[in-house]
Amino acid sequence: MAQDAGWGGGPQGVPNGGAPYGGQPPGWGGWGGGWLPPKPGVIPLGPLRLGDIFSGAFSTIGRHGKQLFGVGAAAYGGALAVVVVAIAIAYSATSDHLDRLVSLSSDEDPRTEDWVPLLIAFCSVALVCLIVGILSTALMYAAVPTVLQEAVLGRATTFSGVWRRAWARVPAVIGTVFLTGLIAMVPIVLVWAAVTTLIVGLADSGGGGGPVALIVIGVLGALATGPLALWLWVKFSLAPTAAVFENQGPIAAMRRSSVLVRGDWWRIFGITLLTGVMAAVASYVIQLPFTLIGMFSGMLGSANLSDDPNPTSIVVAMSGYLLALLVGQLVSQLIVATFPPLVAGLLYVDRRIRTENLGPVLAEAVAVPPQYAH
Repeated sequence: MAQDAGWGGGPQGVPNGGAPYGGQPPGWGGWGGGWLPPKPGVIPLGPLRLGDIFSGAFSTIGRHGKQLFGVGAAAYGGALAVVVVAIAIAYSATSDHLDRLVSLSSDEDPRTEDWVPLLIAFCSVALVCLIVGILSTALMYAAVPTVLQEAVLGRATTFSGVWRRAWARVPAVIGTVFLTGLIAMVPIVLVWAAVTTLIVGLADSGGGGGPVALIVIGVLGALATGPLALWLWVKFSLAPTAAVFENQGPIAAMRRSSVLVRGDWWRIFGITLLTGVMAAVASYVIQLPFTLIGMFSGMLGSANLSDDPNPTSIVVAMSGYLLALLVGQLVSQLIVATFPPLVAGLLYVDRRIRTENLGPVLAEAVAVPPQYAH
């Protein structure tokens, strides 16, 4: 899926086939003066209102849901399968150690040869979860803009095309997400490092005000650094989209996001916050029936347990509950991983339309004539 139709942009300030930022391509007079922007795809190719953004996001899901949810199901389903296999391997390798630890009386101390393998197994599973979680999330962050590129222009997409294009941009997306999170967390990490140093110093000196100092300094540090972290996060919130739309590397994508967000920070923050709240509510509503089903299944399973169950029987009894939770989490994750990136992608398009006059360039690319406003 090639990059075209003016999506390139870049530090040079000239979109592909277009004019410098804020200018107008030859032969176009913009969309003012009684002219309405055309709508070849899910949004009109003009400055977007809040309703246009949400409508465009829902329309993209409606028109290209098979591709979006197909990639999401493959990504998160594959990640879930890998995690389940890792847990099964870790449990089979440490089940004897776990049985001995569970059977210890209150006056017995666990042996090193029992708890060390459990710790290693836990850390290994956690590492696997982290890796597959990053890969699956990055794949979705790359797939959503890939679909949106075509949805804005009213073009069809295929699962295989989206998958290939998304995989090609996964390293760049991982870089943007990692660097954005790292930069946003730097102020908070620095404060907590100072707090830790202070607490250690107070403990060494025998002072008894360590916990109080931790609470006070932690709260003050969060209040002082929280706004800066939030500002940086919004400033670079369009970087994953830029990495896909413009084939940019992580640093260049973050620069593009910074340029596009400039002058519209509060609007982007408000829309992003509203989108996050909507996604969280939808996720909760989706998971609720699965949780209730899981609780009912867990109650039935626990009723069949003996008075002195072993860990294996507990896992078997709770398998229905765990399976329901996993399925609910998978379904809700598809919504959470799709809707917010769609809104971010449409904010990216909106900012380029407003600051780089991208609308006429895209309309020219799809050969859609402007419609006269009666």
